[in-house]
Amino acid sequence: MFVFDNAIHVYDMSDENLRERPDSAYSRDHLATLGASAGWPGVPMTTSGLARRWSIEEVYDLVFEDAPTDMAMAQVVPIFDWYKGFFAPVETQHAMAERYPERVMFCGGVDPLYPDVQGALEQLDHQITDLGAKSIKFYNGHVDGGWRCDDEKLAYPLYERCRELGCNVLQFHKGFPFGLMNVEQLRPVDLQAPARDFPDLTFIIHHLALPYFDECVWVANRFPNIYLSLASNIAAYFVQPRLLQEQVGRLLMEVGPDKLLWASDAALLGSPRPYIEGFLELTIPEDLRVGYGYPQITREDKEKFLGLNFARIMGVDVEAKRAELARVAA
Repeated sequence: MFVFDNAIHVYDMSDENLRERPDSAYSRDHLATLGASAGWPGVPMTTSGLARRWSIEEVYDLVFEDAPTDMAMAQVVPIFDWYKGFFAPVETQHAMAERYPERVMFCGGVDPLYPDVQGALEQLDHQITDLGAKSIKFYNGHVDGGWRCDDEKLAYPLYERCRELGCNVLQFHKGFPFGLMNVEQLRPVDLQAPARDFPDLTFIIHHLALPYFDECVWVANRFPNIYLSLASNIAAYFVQPRLLQEQVGRLLMEVGPDKLLWASDAALLGSPRPYIEGFLELTIPEDLRVGYGYPQITREDKEKFLGLNFARIMGVDVEAKRAELARVAA
């Protein structure tokens, strides 16, 4: 199968990147602890092992050497609350795509509050025009007050600029709050108006917006330009297999297999390999199919999820890419 990882990150959770706030270290360590405890038990991660500055080579080895990944998107995570240079900085995500252009795409990231809308617009010009960003990531929750994705003064100018520059794939961290921010800031319902007002743009919701899964399903099943990235969600296969079966079964029935994307969030949960292997083994049990009407997941569904859907969104010719990677390997 062609594997196109929607989201990997070259993290910088080092002490040097932390802002001088009383909750910075706590927020960093809380996330690192979650990553260390929620991953595959066969390759244990530690909080201290995650809470540092990661190198391009380390992430490449995890994603491409230790796992059967063909392509991946290195995504900026524009969280500035606790980090001087973002949680996953612009410079390192771009550097990874620049070093491995045949395998890695660069996804930039901006925030209308950092420092303001005009500054974010200037960053979009730089990241898309100068650095070649193929997509842009947004994180609208903040400890000191977030912003809504349907805000016509803060958010819409950014979407318009992306469209003007030909960057038509916009991605949003939803649910899964970090640190002490308010979880309700990350509900997915504020993407309905943008999806309606910008029908030519593609909107991708990450993490199934947990704990707002029901809202996420009801948003994604009605808007043709909203897709779902199961970033980190597949890790539940090893700790909550029943939960994942229920979620995937409902997504197949109500959202459809053409709108689901694989993402590992490496390096947070270690190598993507066990999660890919676990997903390939995934089935929807009979009681869920009979009792809830969920369909059985097929090999075709898995092929779409693991790479074909995202390749279609990003305009990647899969057979041409396979031939290119074979030439590079030779």
